[in-house]
Amino acid sequence: MEFATKAIHVGNTKDSVTGAIVPPIHFASTYVQEKAGEEGDYDYSRSGNPTRKAFERTIASLEEAYGALAFGSGMAAIHGVLMLLNSGDHIIASSDIYGGTYRLLHKVLARSGISTSLVDARDPSKIEEAIRPETKMLWIESPGNPLFSIIDISSCAKLCKKNGILLTVDGTFATPVLTQPLKLGADFVVHSATKYIGGHSDLLGGVVAVKEKQNYDDLYYVQNATGAVMAPMDCFLASRGLKTLSLRVRAQSASAQNIATFLSTHPLVHKVFYPGLAEHPGHLLAKRQMNGGFGGVLSFEHKLGYEAAKAFVDATKIFQTAVSLGAVESIIEHPASMSHASYDRADRIKHGISDSLVRLSVGCEDIGDLLEDIEQAIEPIHGVSDFKSSRTTEKCSSL
Repeated sequence: MEFATKAIHVGNTKDSVTGAIVPPIHFASTYVQEKAGEEGDYDYSRSGNPTRKAFERTIASLEEAYGALAFGSGMAAIHGVLMLLNSGDHIIASSDIYGGTYRLLHKVLARSGISTSLVDARDPSKIEEAIRPETKMLWIESPGNPLFSIIDISSCAKLCKKNGILLTVDGTFATPVLTQPLKLGADFVVHSATKYIGGHSDLLGGVVAVKEKQNYDDLYYVQNATGAVMAPMDCFLASRGLKTLSLRVRAQSASAQNIATFLSTHPLVHKVFYPGLAEHPGHLLAKRQMNGGFGGVLSFEHKLGYEAAKAFVDATKIFQTAVSLGAVESIIEHPASMSHASYDRADRIKHGISDSLVRLSVGCEDIGDLLEDIEQAIEPIHGVSDFKSSRTTEKCSSL
């Protein structure tokens, strides 16, 4: 089966009792054992739940993984993978990563004696230079967050294999629709299911797809021992979201491409970060590594600086100011004060996350309305008339 077919049918077989086309949600916390000490497929919902298992089966199929495990949040999934490491181990992480991951690596894992080095992972030589005898994992995002750097996953996988290092890819931005890191040699791929997989801003969850059985077994042990599992209702919503994932991601990617192209010529925009633009340094690699689209999120630097960037964020009306991304609703945020505020400022600036950066998560609204919203948010504040649409004020004043 092709991707879209698997997303609808794998893990979603009809109910064997009633014939219902949608499997029931299993809220049970415990399961009756026929005889003491003889466990069936399920015994306690922390260890396994039929609704969670159905969602995990679908993800494993889409990622072509040995198996997948669903966690209570994206950060719980990230933490689960990192708990496979021991005190004294060293992690190399790409510098263009989610602020919550930065915080976990530098403020939490560091307490347990696990150190992290941030590098520009676009350059394999910089990764190789950072490898130490105690290095056990390379952690990358592609596209990165929030600068949309594109990292060659296959090259990273070869380097990791040569040095006996595990490779983990946060694939939240690309989704399995656009990139399947395990097929490119990664050991783990992590998704915040809260984002594109759920797709409707109504669940919290994370999922890890695992390439090899031993790594899967080790991660399951950690998950079961610590208990950060995804709730049945969230698993049901995530499974439902997967059924339209391909349709949504491709539509959102097309709209993001339009918006990135528009912003790239605007006089108040200093720089646009989107791999779909030919001038993006990772464009050609993204064309090879991503399957027919470049994602639904982009960022840009406002030419007039910090206050202008924040004013622009506050002035949009269809784009709603919020953290998170990947939903049907378009969302806008200011990384320096929101999603990446947990970065040490010196590290943030050092790695190119400026105070004037704005991030847009493009939803499923009409592209004309979204472009007009961007126009009207710039016009009243800055008085730039060259890009003004005659319909902007009329369209947005009613929202």
